[in-house]
Amino acid sequence: MSQQTSGNAGGPINPRGTGRRTVLSAAAGTAALGAALTGAGIPPAAAAARTPDRDTPATAQPPTRELRALLREIDRDRIEATVRKLASFGTRHTLSSQDDPERGIGAARDWILAELKRYAAGSGGRMAVEPQSYVQQPVPRIPVATRITNIVATLRGSAAPERVYVVSGHYDSRATDVMDATGDAPGADDDASGVAVAMELARVMATRRPAATIVFAAVAGEEQGLFGAAHMAQTFKTAGVDLQGMFTDDIVGSPTADDGTRDPYTIRLFTEGVPTSETPEEAATRRSVGGENDSPSRQLARFVRDVADNDATGMHVRVVYRRDRYLRGGDHIPYLERGFPAARFTEPAEDFAHQHQDVKVVDGKQYGDLPEFCDFGYVARVAKVNGAALWTLAQAPGTPKGAKILTSALTNATELVWQRGGEADLAGYEVVWRETTAPEWTHVIRAGDTTSHTVDLSKDNVFFGVRAVNRAGLRSPVAFPAPQR
Repeated sequence: MSQQTSGNAGGPINPRGTGRRTVLSAAAGTAALGAALTGAGIPPAAAAARTPDRDTPATAQPPTRELRALLREIDRDRIEATVRKLASFGTRHTLSSQDDPERGIGAARDWILAELKRYAAGSGGRMAVEPQSYVQQPVPRIPVATRITNIVATLRGSAAPERVYVVSGHYDSRATDVMDATGDAPGADDDASGVAVAMELARVMATRRPAATIVFAAVAGEEQGLFGAAHMAQTFKTAGVDLQGMFTDDIVGSPTADDGTRDPYTIRLFTEGVPTSETPEEAATRRSVGGENDSPSRQLARFVRDVADNDATGMHVRVVYRRDRYLRGGDHIPYLERGFPAARFTEPAEDFAHQHQDVKVVDGKQYGDLPEFCDFGYVARVAKVNGAALWTLAQAPGTPKGAKILTSALTNATELVWQRGGEADLAGYEVVWRETTAPEWTHVIRAGDTTSHTVDLSKDNVFFGVRAVNRAGLRSPVAFPAPQR
C-alpha cells in the first residue's frame, strides 16, 4: 500500500512521500490569485472577492468541455420570463385558490406542470414529470385541511439510476401577513427565482444523459412550514432512495442588499455541521474525533466549491457553516432531518424592504417582492453554479460508503478502509487530508483501485477523507471516515 502524497489532485506523486513532518505550503498571494482569475475570464469584481482563505482547494475540479457547453445553454431571458410568469399569478399563497385558471397557487401549479412536461418531451423518455400531492391537516399556519402539490421532474440516470440528486425551489409565496391568502404576493425573489433555477436546469439537462438521476422540483407549503419539502423528503426516505445530495435555491434573485450595496458575483451556501439526524451517541463520537466540520453536508458544500467556484460560472461560492440564517429556515431542513446531505443557496445579502412585503407605493416608490427588483443575469449565474454541481455529481462516482479510520493500534501511521463502489467506469480512489485548523482539503494522495490505504501521517494530527475517481477523471464528494476499533 502506497504511502506517497501529493499536494494537488492532478500532479505527479512525490516519490519520497511527504511524511508526517510535512509542512503545508503557503497559499498563493491575493494579487497573483486575482490576476489569474481575471485572466481566466472571471469578472474583476468576482476576482477581487477572492481572499487568501478562498484560494482554490487542492481538491478543485476544472470544468470539462461537456460541462462548459451545458452551462452556456442556460438562458437569462428564459429565467426572467419564468419569474415574471410566476409573479403574474398575483399570489401563490398555499391557501389561495387552487382552481382559478389565472390567479392563485393552482394556476401557478398547472403552468409549472405544463412547462416541465414540455421540456420532458425532448428527453427521449428519460424525464418523467408528475404532480406529487397530499392533504395537509390543520396546523397553526394552515387552518383547514389543504392539498399541497409539488411538481417533480425526474431525469433518470443512464448508468447509476439508483443514485439521486435533487434541486428545488418553492413556488408558494406570501405577503406581510403570512395568513393573507388573497392579497397580492408576487414572490419574485422569494421564491420564483429559485423555481426558475430548477426549471431552467430541467430544460437544459432534459436532452442529456446523466449517469445518475437528477430530480428538479417546485414545491409548495414552504412559507406555511416547509410542508411540501417535508412530504417529498419523506417519500424518498420511505422508498429507501440513495439520495446523495439536495440543494434548495431560496431567495436567489438579487445581489443587492438593503443598503444598496451589490455583490453580483457571490452566492451563499448554508450547510450544517453535526447532522440533525444523528443520535446523541453518534454526535458525541463525531465531536470526540473533531468531525463537527465534516458532515456529509459540509463535504457536499466543499464539492460545490470544487466544481463551481471558477470561470465557467463566474461566481464565488461563499460557504457559510450554519444550517440556515437566524430566524429563518428553508426546504433543505426536512432532508437534513431525514439524514440526507442538503444545503441552501441564497443571495449574498437580502433586501428585507422587498421581501414578505405587501405591494404598495410609498413616496412614489413601489415596494414588494416584484420582478423589477431581481437581477436576472445574477440568477442565471446562480443557475450555472447549481448546474455545475449537479451535473458533476451525476457524472462522477458516488460518495464512497463505509469509510473508516482504523484505531485499534497505537501507531503514527493511519490506515483507512472503505467499500468499493459499483460504477462500471470506476478507476480508483484518492485519500485527502488537511490540518485540523484548515477549512478546505489541502493534499491529495492517489490510492489506486483498492479498498484500503495507509498514510505515513498520524491520525491524531490531521483530518482524512476518501473520494472516488472515474476513468474520465471526475471525482466524487469526500467521505469522512468514522473511527473503527
